[in-house]
Amino acid sequence: MISPSSSPLHLPFQIPLFSTPPKSTQNTLSATTIRTQYPKPNSHLTNKTLTPFQKPPIPTQNLAETIKDRKIETLTEFNHLFMSLVLADEVDLAYKLYSNLPNYDLSADNLTFSILVNCHCKRNQPIEAKRVLQHMIVNGFGSPKVKTFTQVINSFCKKGRLTNAFEVFNMMGRVGCDPTINTYNCLLKGLCYVGRVEEAHELLSKIKKCWKEGKCVDLKPDVYSFTAVMDGLCKVGRSDEGLELLNEAIEMGLDPSVVSYNTIFNGYFKEGRPLEGFGLLEKMKERNCSPDFVSYSTILHGLLQWGEVRAGVRVYDEMVSLGFEVDERMMNTLLRGVCRKSRKEKELLKDAYKVFDEMSKRGCGIDPCGWELMVEAFCNGGEMDKAFVNLCEMMELGLCPRSFTLNIVVSGLCNEGKVEKAMSVLVLVCRGRSEMLERIAFDDLIKELNRRGMVASATCVYCVALKNGVIPLRQPR
Repeated sequence: MISPSSSPLHLPFQIPLFSTPPKSTQNTLSATTIRTQYPKPNSHLTNKTLTPFQKPPIPTQNLAETIKDRKIETLTEFNHLFMSLVLADEVDLAYKLYSNLPNYDLSADNLTFSILVNCHCKRNQPIEAKRVLQHMIVNGFGSPKVKTFTQVINSFCKKGRLTNAFEVFNMMGRVGCDPTINTYNCLLKGLCYVGRVEEAHELLSKIKKCWKEGKCVDLKPDVYSFTAVMDGLCKVGRSDEGLELLNEAIEMGLDPSVVSYNTIFNGYFKEGRPLEGFGLLEKMKERNCSPDFVSYSTILHGLLQWGEVRAGVRVYDEMVSLGFEVDERMMNTLLRGVCRKSRKEKELLKDAYKVFDEMSKRGCGIDPCGWELMVEAFCNGGEMDKAFVNLCEMMELGLCPRSFTLNIVVSGLCNEGKVEKAMSVLVLVCRGRSEMLERIAFDDLIKELNRRGMVASATCVYCVALKNGVIPLRQPR
């Protein structure tokens, strides 16, 4: 047990770990409330109460009937049933069972109240759980176990009520209950949750120092200790310090979990440093820590968000090879990024085709922007038939491509001598907004029709252009 006077550990707000605060009436129970809500221990336990529970566990579906029929005969049986309900997350039914305790002619013991504390925590009622702790201590039920204290501390921390959490923490010291590293982990996570990251970092440093000096041999920080503070640091733009903690954990002989690495990945992404996350991914695999779906998704999202498309394609390929299924939204983001990048880097066209084919096979919904960019990519890669098919499919679905897309498809088809398909595009456009075709598209159509001697068709195209306020440079001849 760390004594207040000699302890190198102090609370983040400069109060010794187990200092006794001034007496307060806050959250304490009146004598009347204690007698009414929580009975005192029965000093004359009957043989009936001490009878060992020999019956097999009662199935959850029969618990309500058991409570209703009042078949509980011993406190051991009651506690077993009470615990079963809480573990099964039937907390409302569990509390109803506890409320019926006097009807069974039984008196609660230390275990009963410990289970009740857990029940209140699961019902998101940490204040009530704290009152039960106080009742146990004041009325001679013995000191609650460290696990029970930790449950209440964790419940307060999840709600961001750190003042209450530290009150329970100090209560542990007053009854001589030594906290475990799990207790501190709850506080570390709670401090980070409310933005008190620096205090969490300081507390972790004090725990490490105490352990290294041999003063707290049972308080060696674990992976969760480091990860909690790493997460807090990364959320406030201090990913480098988070990485330092990761390396320190490794030096201490700990094996960081995939969650630890994911925390750093997320930090790098938010700070616009996705390539550093990509490098850390390789180091992670070198340490035999297998990245999970969240790891890859976070890195892929970050790489695409910050324009690192080539690295994003590598991560995507690795995900697919490992059997991970990239979600539809991410696939659309990747498709758009690869298509845009392929305008200058033609070697990326094959990656655009690959992603598009995979989305089509899976039946993923392709957003209008991605579809239009894919049509452009087909044109840039000389795949005019595919560009034509996808453009027609878009327009038949009521999607309206940009003028640029329509013009490059028409021009590309004409350049390949596929004037019939180019005319089909013109017909489709005329059904909607024919003004979207520009002069270059009309010129290419008229040129190809003239070359084939299709003067009548060239004349029709010329008239359509004039009707839409476009004067082609070429004329039917």
